[in-house]
Amino acid sequence: MSTSDGDERQIDDSSARLVELKLLIPADLYRAFQRCLWMQINDSGQTQLQLMEEVILDFLNKYGC
Repeated sequence: MSTSDGDERQIDDSSARLVELKLLIPADLYRAFQRCLWMQINDSGQTQLQLMEEVILDFLNKYGC
């Protein structure tokens, strides 16, 4: 893992260059997100990274970004 400017961290991956996105949320939302994420992983067979990308794409589409 290499660190770039500021707090942005980049993770090298064989298929893509990933950048960490840090969100500050209340603890109860974090726990609910983690539970939901692992349920989706088990139900859908998608990876954690695939689901995280889906969350971000949904957010961007919702706000027309």
